[in-house]
Amino acid sequence: MIDNRQSLIALVCAILLGCIGGAFVLGKSLESFRKNDRYVTVKGFAEREVKADLAVWPIKVRNASSDLAGGSQAIESAKSKVVQFLSVNGFNTEEIIQKDLRASDRQAQEYGTSNLKDMMRYIIEATIIVRSTDVDKVEKVSRMTNDLVRAGVVLSTANEWQGAGPKFLFTQLNNIKPDMLAEATRNAQAAGNQFAKESGSKLGSIRKATQGLFSISDRDEFPSGQVEGGGYTSGTADPYKRIRVVVTVDYFLE
Repeated sequence: MIDNRQSLIALVCAILLGCIGGAFVLGKSLESFRKNDRYVTVKGFAEREVKADLAVWPIKVRNASSDLAGGSQAIESAKSKVVQFLSVNGFNTEEIIQKDLRASDRQAQEYGTSNLKDMMRYIIEATIIVRSTDVDKVEKVSRMTNDLVRAGVVLSTANEWQGAGPKFLFTQLNNIKPDMLAEATRNAQAAGNQFAKESGSKLGSIRKATQGLFSISDRDEFPSGQVEGGGYTSGTADPYKRIRVVVTVDYFLE
């Protein structure tokens, strides 16, 4: 009888210890759950103004002619004048890229115009591209194309959906990314500390962080189009650019 009573007491004690241990674990779990459930989401912002380090300037010449050979000669003459113009204004041969001629035959088109006899049959185009890191020189010389027009060169803007003129690009984004991300993160932490202070809490460790895309826009424009490499770009007409990035950070509140 005594052995049975002792066994019963031991069993009850084991059950009680188990309940106490379970309650302790459950309490810790609930505490951890409440802690994990208390966090704040803040954003940090960083911005830089930079100057473009590369200019790409496509110069397109165009000729309409009823004679393909004569039109081709006229285009070659126009190309020579453009190259001479660029050379006189300080561009070297490595900065001047000449593309192949492109000719279209209106008569060969499936849907020709009704007044074809009154129009030039061939449209001949050629493109010369200036690619230079001397951004200031490209910007200056691109405003002097009246000299080409006076020399009889017909400049074309056909199919230039982005607009004629040089395109100014900033290619050193990777060099400033780390500093900008660090600044954006500091700003996010400052916003988190301010929130925690006003809510009577303390800012804890990072729960989750997300980096937004870098955007490169002309200084007085807003980003609108995505570009390769994880970023957005808007406008290429201005040598001066604005670069932005936003990071989103979740901080635990203690």
